[in-house]
Amino acid sequence: MNMLSSYMKLAAAYTSINFKSLLAYRGAFISQMVAMFINDSVWIAFWCLFFTRFPVVKGWGVNDVITLWAIAASGFGLAHVFMGNALALPGIIMRGELDSWLLYPRAVLPHLLLGKSSASAWGDALFGVVVYLLFVKPDLPHFILFLLLICSVAVLFIGFSVFTGSLAFFFGSAESVSVQLRFALITFSTYPSPIFQGFVKVLLFTLIPAMFVSHLPVSALRNMSLVDAAYSFAGAIGVLAMGVATFYFGLRRYESGNLMEMRG
Repeated sequence: MNMLSSYMKLAAAYTSINFKSLLAYRGAFISQMVAMFINDSVWIAFWCLFFTRFPVVKGWGVNDVITLWAIAASGFGLAHVFMGNALALPGIIMRGELDSWLLYPRAVLPHLLLGKSSASAWGDALFGVVVYLLFVKPDLPHFILFLLLICSVAVLFIGFSVFTGSLAFFFGSAESVSVQLRFALITFSTYPSPIFQGFVKVLLFTLIPAMFVSHLPVSALRNMSLVDAAYSFAGAIGVLAMGVATFYFGLRRYESGNLMEMRG
């Protein structure tokens, strides 16, 4: 319990420092956040127009897709508001920049992930909550479950980014592979899950775990199903565990970049 409290304080400290760093360039921070909010809004507008022509797609209506986008956007945003370095992990490994992070007395991975906040991720995180409140108009139980599912999706995105980024330990130049896998997860996570069948659906529960972002969270909110919510959390924790295990296994193969770097 003391360890959990300690790491929560560490996360709070890093978040405060990162937010102040973003505010040092206030104009750039706000512009990136607004740009991402607008980008997500364009996709919502597309789906709203689509459902005016086709009101139901295999049992899904426009509110289900809005819920899906709200969860995916806020989950992705929340993950990288706090742990923005998850997106840069393959590059950090490839350039031998882990050296300075290895000097910390605690586990290296939390320090590394918390070391940066993504400015555009703040726009994603805000977008999902605003859209869900404005369009779906949930009651209190639905909104509480929505917030919990955002946390589940955030954990999954962090775990998947750590896993794909850690491939750089084994395959050298894995940055492009990591980016493509992450884009695949995001893409499949933002389409109605019933359109995927057969082998593709199996793939989306395993190699690219998009169903834990799209199908299970939306089903949990539609039916107020704690079972589906529990499956969503279980999948997220499983992906995170796989990512952490891959990172520390790969760390044994890490070769120093012999870089001199100071951190305040």
